[in-house]
Amino acid sequence: MSLTRRRLFQLSGGVWGGMALTAMMGSCRTHQVTAHGEMSTASPANPTVTPAATSQASLTQDGVFNPPRGDVRIAIISDLNEAYGSTTYSTEVTRAIALLPGWQPDLVLCGGDMVAGQKRDLTQAQILAMWDGFDRAIAQPLRAANLPFGFTIGNHDASRAMANGRYSFQQERDLAAAYWNDPQHNPGLNFIDRYRFPFYYSFQQGDGFFLVWDASNGAAMAADDRAWVERSLGSPQAQQAAFRIVIGHLPLYAVAQNRDRPGEVMNNATELQLLLERYRVHTYMSGHHHAYYPGHIGQLNLLHTGALGGGPRQLLVGDRPARKTLTLVDMALTSASTTYTTFEIPTLRVVAMQDLPRIIPSHNGAVIRQDLPWAALSPQEKSTCLTHVSQVVCEATA
Repeated sequence: MSLTRRRLFQLSGGVWGGMALTAMMGSCRTHQVTAHGEMSTASPANPTVTPAATSQASLTQDGVFNPPRGDVRIAIISDLNEAYGSTTYSTEVTRAIALLPGWQPDLVLCGGDMVAGQKRDLTQAQILAMWDGFDRAIAQPLRAANLPFGFTIGNHDASRAMANGRYSFQQERDLAAAYWNDPQHNPGLNFIDRYRFPFYYSFQQGDGFFLVWDASNGAAMAADDRAWVERSLGSPQAQQAAFRIVIGHLPLYAVAQNRDRPGEVMNNATELQLLLERYRVHTYMSGHHHAYYPGHIGQLNLLHTGALGGGPRQLLVGDRPARKTLTLVDMALTSASTTYTTFEIPTLRVVAMQDLPRIIPSHNGAVIRQDLPWAALSPQEKSTCLTHVSQVVCEATA
């Protein structure tokens, strides 16, 4: 069964303290699969997650809430770095890395910005020291726990910004490639194609196909890289997988304050969205905006991951404070559904879906909250979407 769209329910609004659940709320949507393998949606009369649904949850060995497990579990982290040149990480990052083994994910994905580069006066020794610090604090613990680690390169890792036909941060790109191609730093992935690893590559995890592209800069990717992306997503291995996920640092559309401008998103966002939809990609996961927002537009899910390192940001809509987060994604293959459980760090409060904006318009588009189909939007919300996105795309958001 091909997992091409959407999610079953979102666990939200709760806090597990020690061994006690102090509160838990949620929203629920059910899905069916048509005879053609595509997903349709049906909203239940009562969308609240019932005690029966949440009774499948448990606690990890650390006494932390452990949601019902899917056939595939992915832990999502992003934007781990601190100030330029920093070789150490915040207590939130350290705490998150320590918690990951307890949730027993099949895979850990990172939305980029693992180190704190993108500064021209950083020396080779300083850049190497940053990657050494990353290895001690993050990569080594994940290797020790036998957790495969997929990642995309961020602008602070090795930006692909160019000037006069050359990479502006060539040294950072060279040293990032050297770190990741060192056999001692094997991320434990089942590679399909290392193409231009660590900037472009694909791998398989269980029944899923994952493709990573270099979105460390918003400019359109080179023609040969674009051709590789299309060949990879169109390959039998990708199309026969239960689901396809693409990971890049910059998002397609803006969602966070002080990021709603050109250069902070992919320049050709609509074109890339259509490409991903053409190859039935389930979700595009991104970082960079330092704000958690699970959304969708057209036939594509968009997971904007929150930051664990410095500088969490508020969303463009609403007055909720900025918060550091990590997300667990549980995929149930038989029902073709996904569940997000997103924790604030360090409180471990679960982010409530209903606390997030219903729609976020921006300078280059709009994103609708993931639990809301087009039909559930108010006339004003539909007007907002139509002002920023074409009618065909808005109305295709099932």
